[in-house]
Formats: sequence, C-alpha cells, structure tokens
Amino acid sequence: MSAVVLVVDDDPVQRRLIENMVSRFGYQAVLADSGETALHILTGPHKRPIDCVVLDLVMPNLDGLAVMARMRDASLDVPVIVQTAHGGIDNVVSAMRAGACDFVVKPASPERLQVTLRNALASKALAGELRRLTRSRDGTMTMADIVTRSAAMRKVLASAEKAAGSNIPALIEGESGVGKDMIARAIHGSSERRAKPFVAVNCGAMPENLVESILFGHEKGSFTGATEKHAGKFIEADGGTLFLDEVGELPLAAQVKLLRALQEGEVEPVGGRRPVKLDVRIISATNRDLIADVKAGRFREDLFYRLHVFPISVPPLRQRPEDIAELARHFLARFSAEEGKPVRTIAPQAMQMLAAHRWPGNVRQLENAIFRAVVLAEGEEVGVAEFPQIAAQLGDHAHDTVIKIVPNVPDSPGFASFAAGPGPGKPAPALTITGSTMPLLDANGDVRALEDIEREVIRFAIAHYRGQMSEVARRLQIGRSTLYRKLEGLGLDGAEKKETAPAH
Repeated sequence: MSAVVLVVDDDPVQRRLIENMVSRFGYQAVLADSGETALHILTGPHKRPIDCVVLDLVMPNLDGLAVMARMRDASLDVPVIVQTAHGGIDNVVSAMRAGACDFVVKPASPERLQVTLRNALASKALAGELRRLTRSRDGTMTMADIVTRSAAMRKVLASAEKAAGSNIPALIEGESGVGKDMIARAIHGSSERRAKPFVAVNCGAMPENLVESILFGHEKGSFTGATEKHAGKFIEADGGTLFLDEVGELPLAAQVKLLRALQEGEVEPVGGRRPVKLDVRIISATNRDLIADVKAGRFREDLFYRLHVFPISVPPLRQRPEDIAELARHFLARFSAEEGKPVRTIAPQAMQMLAAHRWPGNVRQLENAIFRAVVLAEGEEVGVAEFPQIAAQLGDHAHDTVIKIVPNVPDSPGFASFAAGPGPGKPAPALTITGSTMPLLDANGDVRALEDIEREVIRFAIAHYRGQMSEVARRLQIGRSTLYRKLEGLGLDGAEKKETAPAH
C-alpha cells in the first residue's frame, strides 16, 4: 500500500488540486474539508493510519494551528505540511512552533510539494526506525514500535499485549525472519519487567557440550577450560525476561535440565554446590512444528506444555502484503542514513514488484533487499534495477508471452478477446498476467479488489484452455453451473452455454 496523505482544506478547488498532485506522486489521498473532519479521521473511533498531513492554516471554526495543537495533545506522531495563501514570516514561525515539518505557499507547485512530501515521509520513517532501534537496545520497546498495517498482525499484537500484562510463559511461533524477536522484546518492554534485563539466547547456535554452561553458568575449574566463573543466561536475566529463540533446536539432554529449571524456579550451575533461586519470565520462539517434534520424539512433551502456555503465531510476510511498503520505507530511511546516501523513495514500479514477491525469508529478506538497493542506488530513488535478484526470481516464472486482457471488446465471440502482447522484460499494464504471476496491486500501489482478481483469473483460464468450459471449471475446481453464474455476476457477458474456443 502506498503512503497515505491526509489533505485538509476548506476550499474544494484547492483540495482537489492537492489531491490530484498527491495521487500523481504515487501516494493515496484522503480528503477532509475541515479541521473537525481531519481530527475525526486521525483520532476518531474509525481512525485510519495516516503517514502525512497537508494542512491549510486558515479555515473556519478549527484552523490549522488548532488542529496541530489537538494532534499534539493526542500524541500523534504524524508529519504536518502546512499551506496558506499568506507567506508572512509570522505564519511560518507560528506553524513551525506548532509542530509543522515544512511550509508551502498557495498555490504550491507540484515540484515543491513532491519534494516536501518525500522529505517528510523519509524523516518520519527514519525517526521511527531510530526510536525503534533505541528502544529495542534499551529493552523499552512496545507494541507501538512494531511496524505494521496488517489486520492479522494487529491481532498478534493484541495477544502480545495481553501476554505482557502477565508473567505467563509465551511461545512465539512463525517462520524464520517474521520478527519473533521483535514481538518478544515488545512483550518485555510493555510488561512490569521493562526496567529489568532482557536476555536473548539463540538455542540453535550453542555448541551441544556448552548448552548447560551457557544457560545455567559454571564455577571456575568445573571442567577443562573453565578458567573463570560464568553466571549463565538465567542468572543474567534474574528479575527480567529470558528469551529462548529457536527453542526447538535444544538437544534432549538440555531439555531435561531446562524443564527442571522452569519447574523449580532455580538453576544449578555446572560445578556448583547449591541451586540458585531465580525470578525469570520465559518467552520462547520457534520456527519448527513442535507438536510434530513431540510426536517424533525430538522434543519433550512435558517441556512443550510448560512453554506452550500462551502461544502467539506470527504470520509470514506473504500473508500480510500491506506491511511490505511500510517496512520497505522504514528500512530505506535507516539504510540511507547509515550509508550516507540521499535515497528518499522507492519507485512505484519497484514497490509493485516487491509486493508481488513471495518473500520466503520474510521481513529479514526484505530488509536485506532494501539494504542492497540503497547501496546500488545512484540517485534519490530506487527502482526495479536496484532489485536484480527479486526481478530475476519473478522472471523465472514468466513465459514468452504476456496475455493482455481486453474486456468488453465489440464483436468478440465468447467472453472477451485475448491479445498476445510483448514478452517478459517489457512493462506490463496493471491488468496483465505474465506467465503464472498476477499483480495484486493496481497502478496506485493499492491492493486490487477481490472481484477484479477473480474476474482476471477466470478470463485467463478461458484463454489458457481455449474456451473448453468443462476443463476451465475442472481446473478452477468449481461446477460448470457455478462457473456460468460467476461469469454473469462478474459482468462477463456474451458467454455461450457450450464448449467454444475464443477468437485470436
């Protein structure tokens, strides 16, 4: 999803003018004709995420300065660009003191507004990244620091918030790279233990013969090489949270000792004479199917139920595509700052390509792809050329022909005409299927309606199977009568209730 810009102006002509420019820049415009309407969009019961506000200063009733004051009272961290027909220094000073990030004079030129929006969005993303990284390091990260616009992820965060209000053991499940570590840190940072240590240990990275020493500590001279006393991760986390990442990788011998530590609330260092009582909150994470491991004897059943008290399942990135653009902007801002490069934005075509990718490595893979793109970038924008690996992977599924769908063509027998277009490597229009790849975003970067996608799939199937309706229905796994009902409901008129081959 493209960045969302709220345009607030009581003048309908100016409002429409700014809306057109914002849409032309590749952003999504939301309109408000008054300060009251703007605040309802930003803070009301049905509020929606807004990335930037273009705000008129002079409006009846609630003017621009009053809107910014209300936003500040509500702790809204949204960049505001103010615009007015009066460019006096007093207005500029008042707007900046009220919290505006920039200032444009009506009528704003497209070039000036585009640069201002780009800088505001980049600054917002960078500030968010810096805040998130700082809080992650300090152990004070909260759910608000998790970058997401996905309804599925909001449910995850709601569950995590409930877990944070208790000392209940939580098990975070999900594929590698989905952000389980961030969820664990947010639970700790939202809990009463946030002032205490957060200690993370990767269970899959510990040598098998050192697992007990790393987790529970050891005394000096307890084994060969033990030249100093070591406290162990459990003791380091006393009073705070111990995060056992990839807990499914623990060897069975270590699982027995971990179970005892959890049951007794104490650990016994290697070579120690007496156990040490501890107050540790356990959060664990895994990318494995622990139930299958229990059945296969690779993971202890009693330990599984000790850890699996409050499960939290994090969906993979491919199941929350609305997060891709938001995460990409945040990563872009961070890496641009770290690399000292003036990269400010991602081209719409590149963003559509990122949205179409499956991301088997999830958020971690996206982060690395943005890092590489920033390094490769020559100007202020990264395009398709800066993602060669992603483009190559999508291209692997392309055939030699692009089938372009031309709906409602006069005199076309059957349902529509299907014209062979240019092959892979050339720009494809929004409603195209290239091989087995179908775009899920429209030209504005927004997710296409489900009805449009279904219509396109049916048209493609009819073309692919040359109008053999029995075969089309069989491949779509629906009955022929259901197929014909869908054709009528989707407005694909002209369908003959017989086997037919579409004209070329």
